[in-house]
Amino acid sequence: MKRAFDLFFVLVTAVAWLPALVVLMLLVRVRLGSPVLFTQQRVGQHGRIFRLVKLRSMTDARDAQGRLLPDAQRITPLGRFLRATSLDEFPSAFNVLRGDLSTVGPRPLLVEYLPLYSPRQARRHEVPPGVTGWAQIHGRNAQTWEQRFDYDVWYVDHHSFWLDMKILARTFGKVFRREGVSAEGHATMEPFRGSGRGTA
Repeated sequence: MKRAFDLFFVLVTAVAWLPALVVLMLLVRVRLGSPVLFTQQRVGQHGRIFRLVKLRSMTDARDAQGRLLPDAQRITPLGRFLRATSLDEFPSAFNVLRGDLSTVGPRPLLVEYLPLYSPRQARRHEVPPGVTGWAQIHGRNAQTWEQRFDYDVWYVDHHSFWLDMKILARTFGKVFRREGVSAEGHATMEPFRGSGRGTA
């Protein structure tokens, strides 16, 4: 049922997000150049690796040694707007169509975090990752990693069709108010470095 709803939701709403995506891609091309899309390996259900697609929101600015500058220094005003409104997530609809993502579930995180999870935190991979999730409506990026994982595991234990509908409805409100877009001093959240909590 979850997969059927994901396909139905993305296809029905395509009349709205697809034209908007075309306009946004042109805008990113003019302001940031190529590539327009940003892809990155993320971890999906049962630890499966896939490539998440988003609109590009940062420059490729580097320091004197050729290393990329921190995210907070590379994000552009356009990129900040795209992230605050979650418009940069529109290409992720194609990940949903491919089955990499669900509309609702724990947000897929970086591959490099895999060995850092406690057994309890790793339970977030028992369900498909989502474009939005229980943690996102409780603070997005303005929360600690421990809080985020607590919300993710709670969702794994309680997910249902009606909970997903509630999360989707509340997501629109959070995006409209632009709440919890980033942690202080970071473009999104500080990197996860492991935690001693939740080892049960």
